[in-house]
Amino acid sequence: MTGADMARLIDHTLLKADAKLDEIKRVCEEAVRYRFCAVCVNPFYVSRAKRFLEGSGVKIATVVGFPLGAGMTEVKVYEAMRCALAGADELDVVMNVGAARDGLWDVVTKDLSDVVAATPGLVHKAIIEACFLTDEEKGLAAKAALKAGMDFVKTSTGYGSGGATAHDVSLIKGVVGERAGIKAAGGIRSFAQALEMVEAGATRIGTSSGVSIVDGK
Repeated sequence: MTGADMARLIDHTLLKADAKLDEIKRVCEEAVRYRFCAVCVNPFYVSRAKRFLEGSGVKIATVVGFPLGAGMTEVKVYEAMRCALAGADELDVVMNVGAARDGLWDVVTKDLSDVVAATPGLVHKAIIEACFLTDEEKGLAAKAALKAGMDFVKTSTGYGSGGATAHDVSLIKGVVGERAGIKAAGGIRSFAQALEMVEAGATRIGTSSGVSIVDGK
């Protein structure tokens, strides 16, 4: 896999709480230059990123219920709808991790499916925050994401106690097969790490180190 091949899998990410507009613009410019798949920014910056990326072909991803996932479903739905109106192409939705750990899988599934139903036409990714789950729970979370109509299962927010691992990607792949994509995110900073995730089954890489990953290769 070449650096250019990897670039097409990368969601170039800037989700820092203190990110400024000039940093968002820089990330967008980098995404155009390196031909990344998408830019992932916080909801406030979606409309700004849309202006910066107009005509480039780079997608705009944003986050819903980020980073905890423990908000009310109605709030997640409203946030998702507002992001869609602002110009988002893809929504990375944090699963209700506490509900998952309590075994409330109907709650987890409805929380995600309501967002999908409210924003048709967008790409939806369920962030399961794998670092907090057992392997059994990770598999059940992937099944819930499929049942909810999610297009991707994503490993991590990057704000939990751990990030993406090849083990988790492989486990998720064993559940979803070809029925959904897998986004590995959290702590991926080198080409070797990114390649390990792809070889384990990842079809998208979320990282704030996209430039150094591609340049490093």
